[in-house]
Amino acid sequence: MKNFNPLLFIFLFLFSFQVKAQTISNTPPAGTIRTAAEWEEIQALVVTWTDYKSVLAEIIRYAQEECKVIVHCTNANTAQNELVSTYGVPVGPNVIFKVQPYNTLWIRDYGANTAYINDVDSLFLVDWKYNRPSRTKDDTIPRGYARLLNINLVQTTTSPNQVIHTGGNFMSDGLGTAFSSELVLDENPTQSETAINNIMLNYMGIDRYIKMATLPYDGIHHIDMHMKLLDEETLLIGQYPTGISDGPQIEANLLYVIDNFNSVFETPYKIIRIVQPPDDLNKYPSQNGDYRTYSNAVFVNKTVLLPIYEEKYDTTALRIWRESLPGFRVIGIDCNSIIPASGAIHCITHSVGVNDPMLIVHQPLHDTYDTANDYLVSASLQHRSGINQAKLFYTIDTTQAYSEVPMTLFNSATNQWTATIPAQAAGTEVFYFIQGIAESGKTQFRPISAPEGYWSFNVLDSGSVITFQQEIMDKLFEVEAYPNPSKGITCIPVRSDVAMNVDLSVLDVSGRMVEQIAISKISSGESRFYINTTNWSAGMYFIRAQTPYGSRMQKLMVR
Repeated sequence: MKNFNPLLFIFLFLFSFQVKAQTISNTPPAGTIRTAAEWEEIQALVVTWTDYKSVLAEIIRYAQEECKVIVHCTNANTAQNELVSTYGVPVGPNVIFKVQPYNTLWIRDYGANTAYINDVDSLFLVDWKYNRPSRTKDDTIPRGYARLLNINLVQTTTSPNQVIHTGGNFMSDGLGTAFSSELVLDENPTQSETAINNIMLNYMGIDRYIKMATLPYDGIHHIDMHMKLLDEETLLIGQYPTGISDGPQIEANLLYVIDNFNSVFETPYKIIRIVQPPDDLNKYPSQNGDYRTYSNAVFVNKTVLLPIYEEKYDTTALRIWRESLPGFRVIGIDCNSIIPASGAIHCITHSVGVNDPMLIVHQPLHDTYDTANDYLVSASLQHRSGINQAKLFYTIDTTQAYSEVPMTLFNSATNQWTATIPAQAAGTEVFYFIQGIAESGKTQFRPISAPEGYWSFNVLDSGSVITFQQEIMDKLFEVEAYPNPSKGITCIPVRSDVAMNVDLSVLDVSGRMVEQIAISKISSGESRFYINTTNWSAGMYFIRAQTPYGSRMQKLMVR
């Protein structure tokens, strides 16, 4: 061959092999399947460059600092020029423009979900049948970015394994549990719930699929508009003032979950409350107001992108997110333009997990009265090359260096590693995190935000507590309501070491009930409730909590 070029031949051969390596199939892969959680490490965030570009631009601004951002668009040069010139967003090497036809920007709903074979082995994406059949271009987007990233795509789009579903109505804990509203049943009338559960098991490894009643004022019935999984045992739940909008149904759904399901650690779910604020006209969805939400956020590795609306509500929401996820960079993005369309940041983004994940699973230590015995830390670590080392880091002062302790492989069958933190004196707060080092050299922290982020627990003073009931009641209002004095949305934190029923109300100085805040079951940990005192008369009020162990009251001043 006179013009044979060996380098060109090798390039074409390798390119051909790469193209063939990526497959699209309607059959689930062999092996145990695990659908990733949103807080796991990702290689890319995907968006579609169309409406509400001011919101998309801010997402791209911050997400590109954490991972690749794939921007689906009709013209790459136009999209890049708009980002730079109109919105002032620098376009770095992590921003990839993918020219592909589309209908809308709601990529959370028509995008594909990250899953792995055998927990941490081969990455693949799962694409359901989109519940908007007229948006045929949107339904092709997952195939486009799967090919771009050379990731196999598995579809549940043909009978008998067809599931019509949307990403905004799905959340996974990364360990086989998933949550949705009953919209998934309503949109699959030809499939029984058992059939849907089996498809989700076979294609996504979901062996416990929790479904909750749809909400009357949420027209799209997507759970990301009012809840978020922060880790394997923590649910962030949107909360309305008593009796307002979707508040009663959200509370009923939460009670259903608490009463019937524990976390994967076999402990009650921890509940963190966050306000669902009214719109700029002080209207709620039941009053034709916008469906403002602070749960519609997206994890992008060490960053959380959070919708914000008005400072008087945003300040509390940002604090709750930052307190709940120490070390994460929590960035607020103005979503007033997009929220009237019943969506925010989570709705217009989707994530793609890394090809080479390390899975670290640990149930954080709880507060303790033990000042004599070391504190056992146990974690499961997995990587496809194997785990070479695991390390525990702890400190009692985050301004000082962490102490490093090697972890020991305790059970190879369950991939459990253990180490201990030395016993500490009463009154000490202990901060810690875990690092895994794979045989391949890959390293990973948990929390992923470490060393800036951490878990913590308190060593309590048992000598100051007389009875078990007193322990519970003394902790109940350990954190006072804020802001206090109040005039508007006010947060009422309630703390408990046990799950229990609470009757929470507000009384005036004469003892007359002003508002019934909640009658509900709370989990161990901290729960947050909200009241709106905007229209209350100035003066002193009392917040009363009645429990099976007694009652507690705290003062609240209203300006």
